[in-house]
Amino acid sequence: MPKKPTTTKEAMIEGGFRLVRERGHEALTSRNLAAFLGCSTQPIMYRFPDLDALKDAVYRKADAFHSEYITAGGDLLEIGLRYVRFAEEEPLLFKFLFQSGRFAGLSLEDLVRVPEIAGVLSVVSAEHDLPPEDAAAFFEPLAALVHGYASLIANNAMKYDPDAVRRALLMIAAGPERKRSS
Repeated sequence: MPKKPTTTKEAMIEGGFRLVRERGHEALTSRNLAAFLGCSTQPIMYRFPDLDALKDAVYRKADAFHSEYITAGGDLLEIGLRYVRFAEEEPLLFKFLFQSGRFAGLSLEDLVRVPEIAGVLSVVSAEHDLPPEDAAAFFEPLAALVHGYASLIANNAMKYDPDAVRRALLMIAAGPERKRSS
């Protein structure tokens, strides 16, 4: 009878997540993961016949971690602030999720409608009493602003300033009417 694998699929996904978190998405290879887990590449290649399947499983774990992190804030302003703070605290995970080519070729409108955004759009819809399509349109400029800040911060091109991010988010959320009356 063959020996039961001691390195489970879940342990491989968790190890891949930790590897990306510590060393970046470029480090996620079967060989690096095997060294990280202290096993041979054989069980990894058995569970994940190609590297894309492993990357996809690790991506789903990282996305769930990110979603839980940003939605813990509740309202839309706090979600935006937490999105940017995530990039500052977890730059390698941020780059894996948003700068590793997974969404290449999509427009901002398309990006706002990917399934990963559904939870945030439901907050927008409820908070502003908007139907889903209007919530997505409302969310687009906020998403662009927040992602821009987060990308600059994750890539060390800008220092994280939570007060500046808050002011910018409040200015956009206020809309053009409030800006004119100020």
